[in-house]
Amino acid sequence: MVADVGVERVDLRLALAVVAVWAALIWGLARSARVLTLAAGCFLVLGLLALLIAARRDRPGEQPALLSTAFVAGAITLALGPLAIRVHAVGSGELAALAARHQQVSVEVVLTGDPRPLAARAPSGVSREILDVRVIAELAGGRRRALTGSAVLLAPAQSWQDLLPGQRVRVDARLSPPFAGELTAATLTVTTTPQLLGRPPWWQRGAGAVRAGLRRAASGLPLEERGLLPGLVDGDTSQLDPVLAERFRVAGLTHLVAVSGTNCSILIGAVAMLLRRARASPRTIALVGGVVLLAFVVVARPSPSVLRAAVMSAIALTGLATGRQRSAVPALAAAVLVLLCWQPALALDLGFALSVSATAALLLVAPGWVAAARSRGVPAALAEPVMIAAAAHLVTAPIVVGISGQFSLVAIPANVLAEPVVTAATILGVLAAALSVVWSPAAALLAQLAGWPCRWLVLVAERFGSSPGAILPWPSGVLGAGLLAAVSLLLVILVRRPSVRAVLAVFALVALLIQIPVRSLVIAWPPTGWLITACDVGQGDGLAIYAGPHQAVVVDTGPDPIPMDRCLSELGVTRIPLLILTHSHLDHVGGIAGALHGRRVDAAITSPLADPASGHELAERALAERGVRLQTASAGASFQVGADGHQVLVELLGPRIAFKGTRSDPNNSSLVARVTVAGRRIMMPGDAEIEAQDDLLSAGVDLRADILKVPHHGSAYSDPAFLRAVHASVALVSVGRDNDYGHPSPVLLNELARLGVPLHRTDTEGDIAVVQQSGRLAVKVRASAVAIRAP
Repeated sequence: MVADVGVERVDLRLALAVVAVWAALIWGLARSARVLTLAAGCFLVLGLLALLIAARRDRPGEQPALLSTAFVAGAITLALGPLAIRVHAVGSGELAALAARHQQVSVEVVLTGDPRPLAARAPSGVSREILDVRVIAELAGGRRRALTGSAVLLAPAQSWQDLLPGQRVRVDARLSPPFAGELTAATLTVTTTPQLLGRPPWWQRGAGAVRAGLRRAASGLPLEERGLLPGLVDGDTSQLDPVLAERFRVAGLTHLVAVSGTNCSILIGAVAMLLRRARASPRTIALVGGVVLLAFVVVARPSPSVLRAAVMSAIALTGLATGRQRSAVPALAAAVLVLLCWQPALALDLGFALSVSATAALLLVAPGWVAAARSRGVPAALAEPVMIAAAAHLVTAPIVVGISGQFSLVAIPANVLAEPVVTAATILGVLAAALSVVWSPAAALLAQLAGWPCRWLVLVAERFGSSPGAILPWPSGVLGAGLLAAVSLLLVILVRRPSVRAVLAVFALVALLIQIPVRSLVIAWPPTGWLITACDVGQGDGLAIYAGPHQAVVVDTGPDPIPMDRCLSELGVTRIPLLILTHSHLDHVGGIAGALHGRRVDAAITSPLADPASGHELAERALAERGVRLQTASAGASFQVGADGHQVLVELLGPRIAFKGTRSDPNNSSLVARVTVAGRRIMMPGDAEIEAQDDLLSAGVDLRADILKVPHHGSAYSDPAFLRAVHASVALVSVGRDNDYGHPSPVLLNELARLGVPLHRTDTEGDIAVVQQSGRLAVKVRASAVAIRAP
């Protein structure tokens, strides 16, 4: 089977086998070993029957179809057969038996990959990492016995995030059954620090040194570029600003910081060009290219997209060495087929699916579109980047929509503007990484040069990723993906007709004008005269108090940087004269990167109790990177900030001392502030609970205020006497939808209702602003404000 692409005819027979194998593995990963064995046997019989019939048929037109059937059936057999063996081995071992009993064990494991941040935090609020490991032994009663099997390990980020693949460690862990669809025997949950045994292999130490060297070389760059450059070169996004990462996602540029075929093509292309200049033979080019490719895979880590690109590059290099160049589509199909049979779990990997589909679009769709554009007089310099970006976006969009329920309207122009500088940034970054282990000054100079194209990428991502209306909501799941694929296919068919093409172009232009520029003008936010806004940040606190044009006092930053940045951006805040972190729980400081992104912070204060330490250190480090010192404060301190005519007075009422021995010392040690703005008082008690509230009441502190930020997200641990003493006209509670804590408590809701205080909740109303109009307070809301993020 062949297909016309531009002026070339592409062989798709191997691609059909890939599609069939991929579908079979998606089905098979949820099946037992017995079912998989039966299915593999059925496809084996089908393949043999097809071969037998083809051998007996004389008609030329029938044999290709029968041979193709036999080939596809054989490929599925080769995928399902080994998968059945693996599923049986994983589920029948002793490690799986211990996991089924949720056994507490002491084991030795070897890390098989880099630690990866886990989005969900531990119940204690501690950030966690997820690691792929191989269990090699169990330690019991002072004796060591062999215990083998692959597993996934969940551990605190602080003590595990810097470990290298190949490191052998000893840990105490609780076993549990593996996650659904995982080809592992168990999940290990660890709460202790690892005991290191020996050192990682020399090549992993070397790769770690190169990655660390690049980070050092980039340390002189501005904050955003400093985190971006390692992502472009080796996929290391550990220091990438989370808000900038979200901008890249919205703008459709995430693939730039996920190492893939682009990186391999740039690197191998540069090596080949230099060797050709030196008149090297094709075999020499292939050999050196293979060594460079292997080193790159080790440094960048063998993620699914890296493996796909590496295997495809290896096939191309083999063709160069043997003098038998192969078509790119069969090479891609062969690479994907090999990887799926080797690692069946890749069939469920979103990154792998996006990498393969984007590459397929560049090989099958883009050439024809470029040729069609050029035939209509479009210059090659414009036709190639636009059509390549459009093809990749169109083919991958159904996958993205199926997962996230979002469609980017700005991905094509953003990619067209970004792609020209990617090659320069990548080559300079690779050279900086290579030199970093032997000549640091030269590496730093190259990193500075690479910083200029990185600045352009940051500018493009910020401009397009923050545009109102850049994302179009779309139904998610299989239905949404199928619907978008059908609409895309219909548009491709219709655009071939000249009479329809002009109408579609006008319609698309009008739609974009309505969705992006016009939408940003008609959204009446922030409301005129706003005093305080409770941001919809999920289960946490994030509030802004008006301190003049483009200024706000910010009280806490929520658990996630993205919604915090969104809220402040929509309020137009570019300067924070005072940042108040009431205490160090992550639902109050975890989003600090969002509050700081693109904003000037003049001063920052926090509770006298630096507990938990992980939250305090997170905030302290984020502020220090921007030259701001986090200072502790307590009752009696006051601050007057804000632009002329918009003064904000912040008076700290508590804590008088850091609490010890209460139900929650960090909560009770929250900074309690009374904020006065435009003649109105706002009570901001953080998460202060009954003990702290009673301390304020017994000290006779004047607690009266017009607006109350309800303590601790509306928990039941509030004293009714405290609520009465505030005597508020309106109450705001910052709380996450369907949270696990039962916030806000029915007890508190009933008490506020009895007192006649109107309550407004971020979980049901979105962003909530209290405004002053004609001397009276009013509440304005912006529903569904929390940003939706792709997994």
